[in-house]
Amino acid sequence: MMDDVLSPLLALYDLGGPVVLLLCGLSVIVLSVVLYKLWQFAAAGVGKHHHLHLAATDWDQGKRDDALRHLEKSSSYLAAVMGMAVAGEAEFSRLEAEAETRFARLERGFRLLDSVAQLAPLLGLFGTVLGMITAFQALQEAGAQVDPSILAGGIWVALLTTAVGLAVAMPTAVLLSVLESRMDADRVFAQKAIQMFLAPRSDIRHVTAPIRHHAHA
Repeated sequence: MMDDVLSPLLALYDLGGPVVLLLCGLSVIVLSVVLYKLWQFAAAGVGKHHHLHLAATDWDQGKRDDALRHLEKSSSYLAAVMGMAVAGEAEFSRLEAEAETRFARLERGFRLLDSVAQLAPLLGLFGTVLGMITAFQALQEAGAQVDPSILAGGIWVALLTTAVGLAVAMPTAVLLSVLESRMDADRVFAQKAIQMFLAPRSDIRHVTAPIRHHAHA
C-alpha cells in the first residue's frame, strides 16, 4: 500500500524536483478547501434568499403577516438577522455587524486561496531557476563533449515547474473570484433587506400623508 502511494510521489520528485511536489500538495489543499466551501455555501443557503426577498418585499409594502410567514419558511443564514430587524431588537449598525459576522464565517479560507493563487506562479518560477542552474551545471561538467540533449532536457524539466505553477494558480484564482462574487451579492442583498425591514415604505407613506394634507390646507 505504501509503495502505491510513494511511487507516484517519487516519480513527481524525479521529474520536477521538490517544487513540483510542493505545488501538487498545494493543489490538493486548494481542492479540499473549495469542496468544503461549496458544501458550506450550500448548507448555509448562500444566494438562496427567495423567501427572505419575499418577506422583505411584503414588509416594505405593509403586508406584515405575509412577511412573517415567508421569514419563517426561509432557510437562509441571514434569516436570523432579518428576524432581529422585524422584532426591532437592534438598529442598522448592529444588524449590519451581525450580518458581517456570518459573512466572515463563510469567507474563511479565502485568504488561503488568494495566497496560493499568488504564490504558485512564484514557486513555479523558482523551480525553473533551480532547474536552469542544474542544467548549466551539467553542461559545464560535460566539458568539451557537449551534448545539446543535456541542456534541452534540463530546460524542459525546468519549464515544467512554471507550467505546473500556472496550472495551480489559474483555476484557484477563478474559483476564488466565483466564491467572492457570491458573497458580495449576499452582502448587497443583506444591506438592502435590512433597510427595507427597518424603514419600510408603508410607514413612510403613513407619516408623510398628513403632512401633505396639512400643506394643501
